[in-house]
Formats: sequence, structure tokens, C-alpha cells
Amino acid sequence: MKELFNNFFDKYGLSFIMVASYFGSGSIFIASQAGVEYGYLLIWAVIGAVLLGFMAQDMSARLGIFGDTLMTFIRKKLGKQLSLVIALFLSIGCIAWTLALTGAVGMSFEVLTGGAVSWQPLAVVTGICAILVGILNYNYVEKVMTAMMFLLLVLYLVVAGASGPDMMEVAAGFVPSIPDVNAMLLGAAILGTTALWPNFFLESILVKRKGWHSKKHVKAMRTDLKMGYTVGGIITVSIIIVAAAVLRPAGYTELSTFTAPGEALEMVLGQWAMIVFLIGVIAAAFNSIVPIMWTVPFMILEALDIDHEDGTSNLFKLIFSGGILIGMFSPLVAHITGLSVVEMITLFPAYNGVFGLPITAALLFWAVNDKKLMGVHANDWKLNAVNSILVIFSIYIAINSARGVLNAIFGGMLV
Repeated sequence: MKELFNNFFDKYGLSFIMVASYFGSGSIFIASQAGVEYGYLLIWAVIGAVLLGFMAQDMSARLGIFGDTLMTFIRKKLGKQLSLVIALFLSIGCIAWTLALTGAVGMSFEVLTGGAVSWQPLAVVTGICAILVGILNYNYVEKVMTAMMFLLLVLYLVVAGASGPDMMEVAAGFVPSIPDVNAMLLGAAILGTTALWPNFFLESILVKRKGWHSKKHVKAMRTDLKMGYTVGGIITVSIIIVAAAVLRPAGYTELSTFTAPGEALEMVLGQWAMIVFLIGVIAAAFNSIVPIMWTVPFMILEALDIDHEDGTSNLFKLIFSGGILIGMFSPLVAHITGLSVVEMITLFPAYNGVFGLPITAALLFWAVNDKKLMGVHANDWKLNAVNSILVIFSIYIAINSARGVLNAIFGGMLV
């Protein structure tokens, strides 16, 4: 068994870090909201988002295998100064994510303890724990992330099974339909939390850690992506099913509080369901912090052409720790902006979808089309036809959502 376990991680496991980074508390709430508002109708959107997320990671992995890391490509094309500006701008988004995630973990523990400890100090403790995990050897982190994703899979499959869904209606949800404009926006939100831009940088860097460096490794890379994104997709579909089968019949039309999904589950299925829900939020949120914040030192050091020693250098660890130290002060940000934990969970990923995703999607698309870098492995017209969907869609979302997202985040400061 031990040999089988080690052999698995010799070949696979990277995709579970990618999926762990995107599947945070925001993903849980967005999927829950989709189930509450539209029942099973948006299951197809999860399938589409998983396919687009797979496509984006495939681009990034091929870039790392046949060309270079994404930020190294950017530096060589745009120079150190502009690359550093891009890296620092994108790092703001990573810290925003961490603010939301530390708040989510803290609030979950507050509810689990019956309010015995408030979420604010727990958010700070979460940040400290994330620093300790993040500076561990990569192989250990990969194993932890994979175990956490399978824990989430089991938890939500159990709850989904207990919710007694109508399987005919579930099956109908795999057929694309858009009942109204809001459904389209929720579908876009599902995509935005699945095609996570920090992963575009990470995958291109970490493929070398798996020993993937030639055409013969593409099959293993894609098998790895299939496993990871299948697990992530099943978890998301399970959450929609639970929300549709339990929350929607209970009269919920929106999730206005952090505990709303868990409270409804408790009423219908018992207290165990609330506990499972909160453990799932904790696991998902904490899982996301480390890989998202790894992106910051990777980007900054590669923009400056400084060797990060595959993430083991002291400077890498210093920048990583410093970023999380800022990100764990979600209580202060909540106080200044007037945002609740739920609002941070949903708005900060939206900020990244508006600003980070279109920039990185366009840069990644540019990189995989650079024939000088990629040689015969550059995108052909078929790959470009598919890959361009991500770029066009991300730009469309940014144009139509930027003002609303900024107003929602900073509006409270103007009152």
C-alpha cells in the first residue's frame, strides 16, 4: 500500500494543488446559491467550467513543459520593470483572496464552537498555520492538499446522498439551459472560481517538480488534470444538489448569512449536516490559501530574474510569509470597509475575476502561441479556437462587471 501511495505521487498529484486553490469557500457559496435559485438547472455550467479550467491548466502545463514559466515569458517579452508591476498588481488579488479565506476559516470555527471564540482572532491563527504549512517541503504539501480534496469529496457526497435528490431532475441539469440573465451571471461566477488565474503561473512552474519536461510526459500531465478536475467537479455538483434538494424546498431564495446553508441542512438532516458543512468550508478555505499565496513570491522573483530555488529559497519564504501576514488581517479589513465575511468570500474572488483573470488569460494565450518559445508545440488553429473562449469570456466579464464589483467592495467606505 505504501509503495502504491508513493508511486501515485511520483506521477500525479499536481492537479490536486490546482483544484485545491480554486475550490475555496467562495466556490461553496456560489454553488450553493446556484442550487438555491435554480435547483439542478446549472449543473451543466459546472461541467463547462471544469472543461475550461482543464483547458487553461493544459495550456499552462504545456508552456512549462515545452517552453518556460509564464512569468519568465512575460519578463523576457516586457522587461523586468513592467513584469514587476504586473506581478505586484496581481499580488493584490492574491492577498484579497487570503483575506476572504482566513475570514471564512475563522467564522466557521466560531460557529462550530457556538460563539465561544470570535472569528477575528481565529482568522489570524489561520494565517499563521498557513505560513507553517506553506514553507514545508513541496511533496508534503501536495499530499496534504490531495488528502483534503478527497475529504471534501467524501463529505459532500455523503450529504448529497442523504438529501434525497430527484435523480431525473439531476440528469436534466446536465442539459444546458439559461432561464434568465441572473442564471447566466451565476454560471459565469462558477467559471470564474474554476479557471483560477494564479494556477496559470503555478502549473507552468511546478510541472518540472513532477519531472514533466518532454512530449512523453503530456499524457501523464493530462491524466493528472483529469483526476483533479473530476474530483473538483463532482464536489461542486454535489453542493448544487444539496442546495437544490434541501435549501430550495426549505424556502431559501438567497444565502445572506455565513451559516445559512448549514442551518438549513441542520433543520432537514440533523446537526451532523451542519458540522459536515462547516468542516468542508474550513478544509476548502484553508486548502486554497497556500497555493494562491505561493503565486506571489514566484511571480515577483521571476519578474526580477531572481532564483527562487523551486520555492525553497529564504527570500521566497519571506515574501510568502509576508503576504499571508497581510492577508490574515481580514478582521481589520472588515472593520474598515464594512464588509461581512460572506461579502468578502464572494466579492474578493469577483475582483480577481474582473482584473486578474483577463490579464493572465491573455498573457497565457500569447505565450502558448509564441512559436520561438514553443516551437512545434505552439497552439494550432484548433487549440486557438478552443483556448480563445477563455480569453474572450474573461474580457467580457471584466468589461461588464468591473464597476459593480468595485462599488460593492469600496462602497461601504464612502458611507
